[in-house]
Amino acid sequence: MKLIGSTSSPYVRRIRLLLANQSYEFVNLDIYDADRDVLRRNNPALKIPVLQDGDQELFDSRVIAQYLMTQAGAEPLSWDQHNQITLIDGANDSGVILLLSKRSGIDIDQDRMFYNLQRERIMMTLRTLAAQVDEGLFQAWNYPAICLYTMVDWLDFRDLVDFSSVESLLTFRNANAGQPMVAETDPRQG
Repeated sequence: MKLIGSTSSPYVRRIRLLLANQSYEFVNLDIYDADRDVLRRNNPALKIPVLQDGDQELFDSRVIAQYLMTQAGAEPLSWDQHNQITLIDGANDSGVILLLSKRSGIDIDQDRMFYNLQRERIMMTLRTLAAQVDEGLFQAWNYPAICLYTMVDWLDFRDLVDFSSVESLLTFRNANAGQPMVAETDPRQG
C-alpha cells in the first residue's frame, strides 16, 4: 500500500494517523513546486492524499478513510459522525483557501465578501465543534476525532485563526498529542 501526499496537509495527516501501526509506503510530495508532475500522474483532481492499494487507487481522504475502515472491518460511521467530518472539512477547505491566498500575496484580512465568508465559515464551524467537544462527543480516538485533531493543529500551525473563543479545541488537541503517530506526523517537523 502506498500513500501519496505531503507532510503539511491535514488531509494527508489524518490518513497517516488512521494508518498508525500499519505498514505502508509514504511518498512525500512538494505539490506546489518540484513534484507537481508526480501529482498530475497520480490524481487527475490534483489533490492529496492518494492511496494506491494494489490495483485500487483512491483520490480523497474521506473515500480513503472509508476504504481503510471497511478493509479493517471497522464499524461504519454514524450520520452524526459524517456531519462532524463535513463540518471539519468545510473549515479545513476555507483554511486552505486563506493559506493559498496569503501565499499568493493577497491580503486575507481585507474586508471583502469572499474572505469574510471564509473566516465566518471557519469560526462558525469551530464554535459548533468546540460545543461538541465540551459535550464529550470527541472522547474516543476515532476517525472523526483524528480529523478534528488534524484540522485544529493545522489551523494553529498556519496561524489562520484566533482560538480565544474556542479554547476547548486547543485543550482537545493538547490532550490527544500523545496518540499514536501524532508526534511523528507533526507538520512542524517537516
